[in-house]
Amino acid sequence: MMKRLMLLAATALTLAACNDSKTAPAASADQGAGPAVAAPAGQNWVDVVAATPEGGFRMGNPDARVKLVEFASLTCPHCREFHEAAAEVIKNKYVASGNVSYEYRNFVLNGPDFAATVLARCQGETAFFGLLNAFYADQAGWTEPFGRISKPDQEALAKLPEDKAIARMAELGGLAAYVKLRGIPRAKFDQCLADPAQVKAINDLRNQAVNEYKLTGTPSFIINGTVQEGTYTWADLEPKLQAALR
Repeated sequence: MMKRLMLLAATALTLAACNDSKTAPAASADQGAGPAVAAPAGQNWVDVVAATPEGGFRMGNPDARVKLVEFASLTCPHCREFHEAAAEVIKNKYVASGNVSYEYRNFVLNGPDFAATVLARCQGETAFFGLLNAFYADQAGWTEPFGRISKPDQEALAKLPEDKAIARMAELGGLAAYVKLRGIPRAKFDQCLADPAQVKAINDLRNQAVNEYKLTGTPSFIINGTVQEGTYTWADLEPKLQAALR
């Protein structure tokens, strides 16, 4: 199933699986997040980042009373819109308080997404959120070359094993040059894309989203283990986050 998904036409980057709702203006409710939970001496909760056993990357207090999980795609325009509206607010208002932790789990939708996700995750927790910001900020730019992959090259990709196809697609889409400017040298690029553990982890996350949480689109959100139905924008999500903090 993943192989078929990965080799869908590279031009089809705005997929139906990326939820069709439009981003509303960011909510500006003033409810507080409760008393701040002090970070360890000399530590800021925003800087406390870890890979989780579930396969995501978490920012903030691991014992926060509200645990926010986002399943999202690097090529989904609505995910980018959410990130633009919410990322700094989540980090500076909620995570910094120690009362909320934020975990990002990749829900890949297509081949370019898979390749970029491998490269972002392979750098580990200390680099992940910075690369996430870059991939969203530059989404239109780094995805555009994938739309120029020729039909013969696409047909050749379809004949390759999954891991080889991902690496070749990343090469054809110009990701090596893109990530080199963001601190990932060619040797690391090749190493990450050849690592079967990276491919497995991403497939496992997709299976988790679809089979465990029954998610059908991105972005999707979970608060303290409960899927937030009909919630796709920061305006939708923030009141639910504040309600969980009361």
